[in-house]
Amino acid sequence: MSGAPAASAPPKDYRLLVPRDWFRIDLTQDRWRGQLKTFVDFQAEGRNVPAEAQQEAWATLRNTAEAGVAGGALEFFLRPELSDGSIMPASLIVSLVPRPGSLTPRDLLPVFEAEERDRGRASEVSVVELPSGGAVRILTPATLDLYVHMPGAVGYLVLAFAVPLTGMRGPMHRLCTSIAESLRWIM
Repeated sequence: MSGAPAASAPPKDYRLLVPRDWFRIDLTQDRWRGQLKTFVDFQAEGRNVPAEAQQEAWATLRNTAEAGVAGGALEFFLRPELSDGSIMPASLIVSLVPRPGSLTPRDLLPVFEAEERDRGRASEVSVVELPSGGAVRILTPATLDLYVHMPGAVGYLVLAFAVPLTGMRGPMHRLCTSIAESLRWIM
């Protein structure tokens, strides 16, 4: 038996355990740009990061956050990973994709497989069972996306991890999987 809730009502909220050293940005508030700038400035402080790298990091993260907000993102978590004077954080974007009467993860599997094939990405698409319920898992060399089916068939909570420096293997893969497995619904 899975750890999925038996209730058919939609959850009121969710709980996700993310390590303390990950910087959280609330994308539901208008002040997220300032929070993002604070992160970039703090990471560059005292590290001899070239101004161009700092500006590039700010622009990339801002564009990622803006695209996330347009797609229903709620939170943006950043874990500093510095390399060769550039700022390349590991990240997690949590998004809500409402789909009343939504399909199950097994129903969505062929859709995601076809999308990944069309993109030509080296990815592994599967259905997994998390303590919070069934999910479609899309793993690439540098990303892990989990589409977690919400109770009450109201849609999916998407956990989109990106680890550009070390890639999605070894300790970072285990950490991202542990974060995903910590997801709990508040009913």
